[in-house]
Formats: sequence, structure tokens, C-alpha cells
Amino acid sequence: MSTQLFTQTDISQLPSRYRAHFINSLSGFKSANLLGTVDTQGRTNLAMISSVVHLGADPALMGYITRPHTVTRHSVENIVATGVYTFNQVNSLMLPAAHQCGAKYPRELSEFDATGLSEGYVAGFAAPYVQQSAINIGLRLVEKVPIKHNGTELVIGQIEWVRLPSAVVAEDGYVALELLDTLAVSGLDGYHRTQRIARFSYPEPDQQPQELDSL
Repeated sequence: MSTQLFTQTDISQLPSRYRAHFINSLSGFKSANLLGTVDTQGRTNLAMISSVVHLGADPALMGYITRPHTVTRHSVENIVATGVYTFNQVNSLMLPAAHQCGAKYPRELSEFDATGLSEGYVAGFAAPYVQQSAINIGLRLVEKVPIKHNGTELVIGQIEWVRLPSAVVAEDGYVALELLDTLAVSGLDGYHRTQRIARFSYPEPDQQPQELDSL
């Protein structure tokens, strides 16, 4: 297999759509999530995102990157207005409806209605979760951190609740995502099933890692 070198100049001269696919693919497999929000008038919204990251366990924080606000961004506007939102992990039974949530629907049309996905709610929490998703996470906005170089923002939320099957949580707290058919995404539109190879013990100097047997 031959190797090709792309310089910064080469990348800048790529056609826009080609460059978007190429650069988005380079970061590897990412989690596929639907971002669930609601505005102050009760209109719900779902958006496909692939940039969710763990930011800390105490307090329990997660973040995602929102694109530049050069056009209307329903999701982040809803988050700022209400302060709450959900992450909903995508499984194969949710495709292609989950992918379709990336379409630019008008604010008046909920992606739930447009795609056939179902709303669910946790008492006292305004933002909807996706019933077809096996793992739902409710978050409250902590801060938005601007990334000056390209106009994106890191949206940081603190976890208020997690909804998932208890059978996939190991005694040590590890969540076996592959048992829930959780998908990974590559690039802008590639979806992949996952298969765990192994779990290993906590790494210590001068000790060989031991393979774990639990979930």
C-alpha cells in the first residue's frame, strides 16, 4: 500500500467537501450521540454529534464541540436558554433515523417528528431523551469555552442523571457499551459496530498488566 504525504498547503487547497470528509476521518472512531434539547416554547430538537468527550468524574463533566455560530444553531441556543440537554448514544436500530437528524430542519419541526424517534422525559428535567437509545445522559450547562482560532465552542455540562440497563454495569463501574450495540462514527457519515478486545488492570510501573474477566 503506497503512502501519500499531505502538507498544510495541500490540505488548504482540497475541495471543501473533500477536505471536510478527510479531516473529520483523521481523528478516528468517535462516539455517535444524539443531542436532545428543548426551547423555551417547548419545541424539541435532536442533532447528531460526534465530538462528545469525558472531562472529569468528580464533578462528572462531559463536553462537546459546537460549530461556529455563523448560522442559526438550534441546539446550542436551546441549551443556553434552558440550561439542560441530553446525550443519547446511537445503536444500529436507530439508523438511518439518527443520521437524518443532521438535516437542517426548520425550528418549528422537531427531529423527533421528522424521523420517527420517540421522546422520553425524566421528572423535573425539561430536555427530552431518545427512547430508542440504550444510554441517556442528562446534563446541565456549566460553561461555553470559545475556541478563538476557528469560532467553535466547547460546551461543558455536568451530569445530572444517567439512564441505562443495570446489567451492563460491572461491579467496578465499567459500562460494557458493546453489549448495547453502541455505534462508533468515523468521518461525517460512517457508522461502525464495536467489539471489545480486552480489559486490563490499572497500569503500575514494573508490572505487566493483567487481563480482567468482568463484563
